[in-house]
Amino acid sequence: MPNQQDLANAIRALSMDAVQAANCGHPGMPMGMADIAQVLWSKHLKFSPSNPDWFDRDRFVLSNGHGSMLLYSVLHLTGYDLPIEEIKNFRQLGSKTPGHPECDVTPGVETTTGPLGQGIANAVGMAMTEKILAKKFNKPDFPIIDHYTYVFCGDGCLMEGISHEVCSLAGTHKLNKLIVLYDDNDISIDGRVEGWFTDNTPERFKSYGWNVIANVDGHNFQSIDEAIKTARKSDKPTLICCKTEIGKGSPNKSGTSDAHGAALGEEEIKLTRENLNWHHEPFIIPDDIYEEWDHKEIGNAEEKKWQELFLTFKNNFAQDAAELERLINGNLPEELDKTIQNLISDFDKDENSYASRKCSGICLDAIGPIMPELIGGSADLSPSNNTEWKGTSHLTIDGDGNYLNYGVREFGMSAIMNGMILHGGIRPYAGTFLTFLDYARNAVRMSALMKLPVIYIYTHDSIGVGEDGPTHQPIEHISMLRITPGIYTWRPCDGVETAYAWKFALESNSSPTALILSRQSLDAQKRKDNLQISKGGYELSSAEEPKVTLVASGSEVTLAMKVKAELHSKKINCRVVSIPCTEIFDLQSNDYKKDTLGQVPKIFIEAGQGDFWNKYCNDKDKIISIDKFGESAPIDDLMTHFGFTVSNVIKKIEKII
Repeated sequence: MPNQQDLANAIRALSMDAVQAANCGHPGMPMGMADIAQVLWSKHLKFSPSNPDWFDRDRFVLSNGHGSMLLYSVLHLTGYDLPIEEIKNFRQLGSKTPGHPECDVTPGVETTTGPLGQGIANAVGMAMTEKILAKKFNKPDFPIIDHYTYVFCGDGCLMEGISHEVCSLAGTHKLNKLIVLYDDNDISIDGRVEGWFTDNTPERFKSYGWNVIANVDGHNFQSIDEAIKTARKSDKPTLICCKTEIGKGSPNKSGTSDAHGAALGEEEIKLTRENLNWHHEPFIIPDDIYEEWDHKEIGNAEEKKWQELFLTFKNNFAQDAAELERLINGNLPEELDKTIQNLISDFDKDENSYASRKCSGICLDAIGPIMPELIGGSADLSPSNNTEWKGTSHLTIDGDGNYLNYGVREFGMSAIMNGMILHGGIRPYAGTFLTFLDYARNAVRMSALMKLPVIYIYTHDSIGVGEDGPTHQPIEHISMLRITPGIYTWRPCDGVETAYAWKFALESNSSPTALILSRQSLDAQKRKDNLQISKGGYELSSAEEPKVTLVASGSEVTLAMKVKAELHSKKINCRVVSIPCTEIFDLQSNDYKKDTLGQVPKIFIEAGQGDFWNKYCNDKDKIISIDKFGESAPIDDLMTHFGFTVSNVIKKIEKII
């Protein structure tokens, strides 16, 4: 019967063989953390290889995602649908074993990792979601939601600033079901980290309010086991500092940066096999080791036990069970469509001018009470973002509430929301100023890459911010969102369009949505057909035999309509087209897009970087935009200075007609 060392060496062998076959990859971390993985996956982790989506499974996050072969090895060995052919095809086009773990490619991968530190952030979101759902649904004798979130991370993850943001918040919320196993090997790509990473990591995490287990021998199975047992008993999140040797087993490369990110080489692998007493050909795992690793039977039994518990729970608490099933399945409340339609109708009748951030807050006031899964938040800008609707209660350390004060943590906030939605059972949204998208950019990109329907609320969308000046006035940010694959960017011009934007965001199940909202008030618009808004772009105001078409989004639609009124007095007919979501508009038929934009010269108006609009332009068309940073001044002075006035737009029109 194989011992624990044999089982761990199976991870080492598969990892070095796969990296060698691909002639690229990262063998050092899998070989260094193999012993930790063996203990965690064999003795503690609750999972079912036959059903990777079992809701009460423990979550495992490989934050140091470059060590992906560790994860692929254990998924293969424990019985997930990841055959040895996929291990052999590591890093090859179309394989289920890409260079870094991808949650929508490989069964058993909980989140896409690679950008260091974000896996920890996702895990904080997962652990927070577990706590929220447990508080809401668990009853005496019915621990329906009861699982842990485990993280593997390395020095690089802890150097990244996002780890400070999220681990601090995790300590504040006492996420005791979060256990991080730190690969403390003192090595990164550039060599020994003593020249650039001398933090007292245990004391740092203690200051966050974490339980810290320091100086654990990461190659001693009993020490690892005892540390995890101790962590599971804590009332705080736990950091287990595991002293390890990168590339463990390699005679010449272990303990050096040479083992980090390159194949060991045929000769070194041969020596490593001898050193590990692993006398098997590449990709060959003996049957007795497969049998010892296989977790299907145990996983099926654990899942069956939970299913039986849930059935009894359902018999005793039918309403709660039905609600939990709805949340797990991601189904929207039946009342949502009617609620949105009522919002649209109310906005349609209301002639008052509102900032679109105010319109968004009105939408949340209506949607929030019927969507208990909606967990809101803001990066310390709740009153400015209008994200805190009337029925919110702040999330407490016991998991009660529906609004999370993230503090000034834009990056952490965005990555935590990714983790929440990956866990399931929650629909997160949160806000900040659009210009601070820069802080969060990579997490937003990961939302799109993972196809996660996170809702981002970005207010103060342009130079309309005014006196706060160029540091707070976004210029390039809307274009950056629009050219990011998979994100739908809505910039509504009034309450009706804002309600449609929220409808789209909530109905989305495979893409994030960014709502770009104004600080300044916008005029309510009248339309013949609200339904056209769902096409992303539409004719807002028609004209007979028009000489020009004005195309705008968001706050500049109000300007376009004022220009049209002035042109009418000059007996110049003008159409106005609103394009609140270019990504949806681009999905429409060519005929629809041509008919909407029209054949006459067009003036595109947007108070931001203008190059994006070139794709819709013909020779005579013009773009009124801003291609430099803003200024600090009252809004009216800024609009005049940058040319967003009726008189300036008319001058442009007169030059082309």
